[in-house]
Amino acid sequence: ASGNYVVQGAEIAASFLNDSGGILGKEVQLLIEDNKSNPKEAVASAEKLIVRDRVPVLMGAWSSTYTLAVMPKLIEHGVPMVVETSSSDKITTSANPWIFRISPTSAMEAKSFGEKVADFGIERADFLVVNNDWGLGAAEQFAEMLESMGVEVGVIETMDARAQNLSAQLAKIKASGGDTLFLTTSVEQITLVLKQAREQRVTHRIITT
Repeated sequence: ASGNYVVQGAEIAASFLNDSGGILGKEVQLLIEDNKSNPKEAVASAEKLIVRDRVPVLMGAWSSTYTLAVMPKLIEHGVPMVVETSSSDKITTSANPWIFRISPTSAMEAKSFGEKVADFGIERADFLVVNNDWGLGAAEQFAEMLESMGVEVGVIETMDARAQNLSAQLAKIKASGGDTLFLTTSVEQITLVLKQAREQRVTHRIITT
């Protein structure tokens, strides 16, 4: 679902650009590849676009894990990539000269949310995050920020990106005594978590990153 949103946004942007004459007088063309939410597929898709289609620039690769997997290919072939959504700080700290980002890092998101912590009255926070660079990075940065503001950090539970049943993690979170749950994962899995948390009568306030 999230990948489709990115594609649809890019298509709208391309239509606006082309209606106003394109870029440097040339029509913008989009070549879309599906990385199938898999790091190996992400690398294969990027190499196909670079070598076969000879694209001058890439945009991707949605998840931090897939973006990090693709980055060595950018150095190998000298092709820039604009990161549209990935938030792992590793993308910036890797010092890859071919990577550019328009999305804030997890550290920036945590710092920004820090200004709102008092408004929410958070006393003890738990985490449920997808077990990859994105989720683990978000948990690390938000936990660090919360602790610096005197908020107690409780349990940090992880889940596989394809997990359908989150009952075990939610049971631990329910029993933790926390008042707020920070949730980091894809749109589809967020929907599952919200439904299952309601079924288990988890009383936490839920904040997605």
